[in-house]
Amino acid sequence: MKKLFISLFLTIVSICSAHAFLDKYTIDRSDLPEEAQQMLKEYFPKAKVGMIKVDKHLLKKTDYDVRLVNGTTIEFNNKGKWTSVDCKNREVPEGLIKKNIRNHVKKNYPDTKIVKVEKKASGFEIELSDGVELHYNHLGHLTKTKLNDD
Repeated sequence: MKKLFISLFLTIVSICSAHAFLDKYTIDRSDLPEEAQQMLKEYFPKAKVGMIKVDKHLLKKTDYDVRLVNGTTIEFNNKGKWTSVDCKNREVPEGLIKKNIRNHVKKNYPDTKIVKVEKKASGFEIELSDGVELHYNHLGHLTKTKLNDD
């Protein structure tokens, strides 16, 4: 029994260790897919990259986490399409938000700015500077409003 436990423990440790070595950290934008490089060039042209984590999954495809020096974090899928942009206290670039969503936020939350956007299977999640979280479907229609108590 003791040998089985030790064998199982060593197997788990080796799997975890192998997985940790699959991740790569860099600051070289050329390690990103072309579409991700273009997105950074277009929406964050002057921002410096603080770190890029190339996250290779064992059974899934690679994804990329980019942290800019100003604190903004951007997540990309394996094709280089952004899935999440978190600008902390800064405003998310206008071009990343659908026009009807921007107009809805501007009309109903005039004293706030969009600081985070996530693409989900169900649509978009938007976080405002006052802590309100808005959920929209793919057509840009509001489906849910939530107040974050963080």
